[in-house]
Amino acid sequence: MNGTPATKPPFLERFLAFRNKGDEAKPFLSHIEDLRLTIIKIAIALIVGMFLCFAFRDHLAALIQRPLVDLDPDRAANLQSLGVADSFTISLELAFYGGIVLSFPLIVVFIAEFILPALNPREKAMILPVALIGSGLFLGGAAFSYFVVLPQTLDFFFNDARAMNWQPTWTVREYYSFTTQFIIAFGLAFELPLAVLMLLKLGFVDHVRLRKTRAFAVVVIFIFAAIITPTSDIVTLVLMGGPMCLLYEICIGIAWFMRDKTSPQETVGDPPATHQE
Repeated sequence: MNGTPATKPPFLERFLAFRNKGDEAKPFLSHIEDLRLTIIKIAIALIVGMFLCFAFRDHLAALIQRPLVDLDPDRAANLQSLGVADSFTISLELAFYGGIVLSFPLIVVFIAEFILPALNPREKAMILPVALIGSGLFLGGAAFSYFVVLPQTLDFFFNDARAMNWQPTWTVREYYSFTTQFIIAFGLAFELPLAVLMLLKLGFVDHVRLRKTRAFAVVVIFIFAAIITPTSDIVTLVLMGGPMCLLYEICIGIAWFMRDKTSPQETVGDPPATHQE
């Protein structure tokens, strides 16, 4: 209104300043263009992964159904298809989640390239190993859910319905939607160290801040676990929250190890220092 340029939110200002570090300052629209290209690359990687998964949809469906078959083959045989196009729409849903898993390393690389463009050559060489570590964490969380938590969760729901004198008859749509989202949620939850590493590099957290907020983080972790785990039993909650608390402690160790690699100016919570650049 008065000709004064609109100020950007502090987080956005800090993020854009980090992206400009080491280079000439880019206009805001240039950052938006970089974001658009990143989204396009992620979408292409995801679509390719979806096509590959759709080509093997019968094997993928059998894999997702395996925990139920192992618990009780009769339960798996009683899954009902109530929609005419269920075989196709559910295959698309499975292909989408499978595509996320297959393309996850590339997605991490593309996001890192967008968030961290001002890395030196040595740091850029670390993007691929970090992407592989992130994929390993994701697959580790998904595998932990698939082999440990999911069977207990399915058994809990089945027996809980029986306790209510109901005959649990699940549809294929409900079963596959529940299991795939459950597994993906665990995989994403195990990305906590990678997220902290990004925040550490951006200068938003340090090992001191992480230690001071440990008690608050544990509460948030278990609230998050209670939200994404649909069961109300304490065992499932602990199986979800326990590993995340352990990962949080690992994050503190990572932040402590990298403390000397973060300049004093970028350390959150320290008194502001005078820049000499």
